Amino acid sequence: MALAVVLLSIWVLLISPAHSLTCTSQRLTNNKKPYDSCLDLPTLSSYLHYTYNATNSSLSIAFVSTPASPDGWVAWAINPTAKGMAGSQALIALKSSGSLVVKTYNIISYSNLTESKLSFQTWDLKAESGASGTTVIYGKLKVPEKAETLNQVWQVGAQVANGHPMKHEFKQANLQAKGPLNLVKKPGSLTPASAPTPGTPGSPGVPSPDRGGQSMIRANVVGLFMGLVLFLVTVSAL
Repeated sequence: MALAVVLLSIWVLLISPAHSLTCTSQRLTNNKKPYDSCLDLPTLSSYLHYTYNATNSSLSIAFVSTPASPDGWVAWAINPTAKGMAGSQALIALKSSGSLVVKTYNIISYSNLTESKLSFQTWDLKAESGASGTTVIYGKLKVPEKAETLNQVWQVGAQVANGHPMKHEFKQANLQAKGPLNLVKKPGSLTPASAPTPGTPGSPGVPSPDRGGQSMIRANVVGLFMGLVLFLVTVSAL
């Protein structure tokens, strides 16, 4: 009996870190009603909670990510015309005059970010600090009627100057921070927008640092657990 208790305790301790990485474990404080779906985005330790209302073609979202520095920014965007950052319509959370706010930007190009109204209607925009240094963007937006898939983009940056976001890094994780948002099918975890080169994080056999290598963590947990079982059974039999 004692052996069973020890094994169960070890299993719980080992398996918990892998599950804690998913969006389903997050608790959001601003929404009165839980979102219908959530996504573990494949890069930048980011997550999207959302509800699509086909009746009035609206999308309610909560985007969760961690700024690249405590005084940095996070962004979530929809690109109506392409799959990258250029041309996207962005919600950017940053500190302005000491307060965390959401500003809307038309990202014409990587070097031309213009604070302005977006090409679609938005309302109920709000940002708040979340757990473990995260920032949460809440908002509602109008999407094209009968839309099934949207091009989403997300990003994080380290600096804000005069109430405006400064350039983000151009590492692989930043460049891959884009992907489809399917409004009508049950979501699963996205895969990176473009395949990484062999031997780099995210390629087969190499865990992605942004997702924590969840599949490999689970595989390693199972292997370690079975090894401990064999060891304890052998010891108890002596």
